[in-house]
Amino acid sequence: MTAHDSEPSPIEDYALLSDLRSAALVSIDGSVDWLCLPRFDSPSCFSRLLGDDGCGRWQIAPTGRVTEVSRCYRDTTLVLETEFQTEDGVVRLIDVMPPHEDGGVDQPRLVRILEGVSGEVEVRLRWVVRFAYGDSIPWVRRVKRDGNEHILAIAGPQAVVLRGDRLPHRVHNERAHEALFTVTAGQRLSWVMEFTATPDAPPPPADADADVAASERFWREWATQITYDGPHVEAVRRSLVTLKGLTYAPTGGIVAAPTTSLPEVIGGERNWDYRYCWLRDATLTLLAFDNFGCVDEALAWRSWLLRAVAGDPADVQIMYGIDGQRHLMEWEVDWLPGYQGAKPVRVGNAAFRQLQLDVYGEVMDAMHLARERGVTESAQSWALQRGLLRHLEGIWRKPDKGLWEVRGPARFFTHSRVMIWVAFDRAVRAVEEDGLPGPVDRWRELRDAVHAEVLANAWNERVGAFTQYYGGTELDAATLLIPTVGFLPGDDERVQATITAVEKELKHGDLVDRYTTDTDLSDVDGLSGQEGAFIACSFWFVDALALSGRREEAEAMFARLLGLANDVGLLAEEYDVSTQRFTGNFPQAFSHLALVNSAAVLYGKGNLRRDRGRRGKRHRT
Repeated sequence: MTAHDSEPSPIEDYALLSDLRSAALVSIDGSVDWLCLPRFDSPSCFSRLLGDDGCGRWQIAPTGRVTEVSRCYRDTTLVLETEFQTEDGVVRLIDVMPPHEDGGVDQPRLVRILEGVSGEVEVRLRWVVRFAYGDSIPWVRRVKRDGNEHILAIAGPQAVVLRGDRLPHRVHNERAHEALFTVTAGQRLSWVMEFTATPDAPPPPADADADVAASERFWREWATQITYDGPHVEAVRRSLVTLKGLTYAPTGGIVAAPTTSLPEVIGGERNWDYRYCWLRDATLTLLAFDNFGCVDEALAWRSWLLRAVAGDPADVQIMYGIDGQRHLMEWEVDWLPGYQGAKPVRVGNAAFRQLQLDVYGEVMDAMHLARERGVTESAQSWALQRGLLRHLEGIWRKPDKGLWEVRGPARFFTHSRVMIWVAFDRAVRAVEEDGLPGPVDRWRELRDAVHAEVLANAWNERVGAFTQYYGGTELDAATLLIPTVGFLPGDDERVQATITAVEKELKHGDLVDRYTTDTDLSDVDGLSGQEGAFIACSFWFVDALALSGRREEAEAMFARLLGLANDVGLLAEEYDVSTQRFTGNFPQAFSHLALVNSAAVLYGKGNLRRDRGRRGKRHRT
């Protein structure tokens, strides 16, 4: 590895930094290749992840041959340490984005500290800022004010300030800024890059060491609330910290991933923007946080959920912006080459307009679980849910696009139909178990009708399994959730037969595909090419095994799946079995949610998703 690698690193070589407003991805080669400021969904100022050096990056790394690289997060924090061993000595790079919560930093900033560990190492700092997803070359100038010098990069509404011990200079005939220097043992250099909305009056210089100490303290204190102490505790805690890092603090919304257009297959067209919040994550998110003691995060997510779906029930979407924004118009960034040539690069996500009936079940299930865990239901929140149910009563017979947001024809997807059942089932339970008012007889009748319909139309006797959609023969890993949501018990013969069928057709070792993407079946999702195995589905298989009585197999598979995580414990959306590489957006909340909830299924103390009739301590609303 050298300091002049022109293409982005493999996805698994990145680590996450987060200030709870935005996030950066740092490669194992010391390069920040992705950063959106000031929010997760803002245009990027470093976009090398989706192109090359000229798309923007910030690298600090030895100029000579690196013999070994090791890195880790400090304990349960998002303070990253990367150590470079060279033939001349060792240097350590410390990276952090100070948390941007109440009482935290005023503006998003990225702090980098370089320490000399041994010997003398020549280091190059290369700083290339490109606003607007790599399209806007800023005006860069040195500014000296009150005895302090900084570099200001500005283009229209976007501006960043760079301060540090070795400020870069303009490289001749290149639109880049570099600094070359030698670091000796015991030497310590620091840099701070800060977003500013007032470039003519930038914020005062920050103390890099104080920022690192405060960040470390914040994350350590936050992690003390995690109650899990079972097997694989480090993996579970790292997943929860990652989920917190993907949280937009002002609203409590959680982005599916901090990236856009990392391809599901290298060189393919399955490239989507995941910097938004999906209702499909509602139940998993609430459970992941609440099961392991993160009550405030669970309540914040529920509050975001209520705000997002408020309004006319007919307008409910499958996803929203981090602040509840509804219009996520999709467009193509045609000037970016894409990750290793995978095009198009997309901003926005047109799936927000899709009809996906499963989201009604997700919302009702999440609200029911919140009540079950002691969250008081207000008259307003229950009225909102009743409005959703009234709307569902009028549309539940329609086909939809399903959980996987296919861009092929609408169908009667089995998972969607099961989740319609969940919506009415949780409504019935709200009346029967929680004493809330509602037309329980009608809801019970609808619940039973949907249940009978699914059993009649989704079960394929010839295939010997529940199939992806009514009348089809293809399998879908989402059918593994049938026992998880309580539609049928895990020991039901049809459930066990479906597990066996999925194992035979969709499982490769420990990895499980979402569904078949063979070219002959491309009309299902309307896209060309194949994709990697979906990591969340692999954990769903673990849950299905456990709920069907195959606990030893489930525990062994769970332990092996944890080995998929990269060296700092992060998971992508998918895994390419043939190349043994991560694919899809990264890090992926859905994968970490599935991991955490599998731990709850296997090792939780009475916290299983379907454990009913419990009443915990009353939390504040």
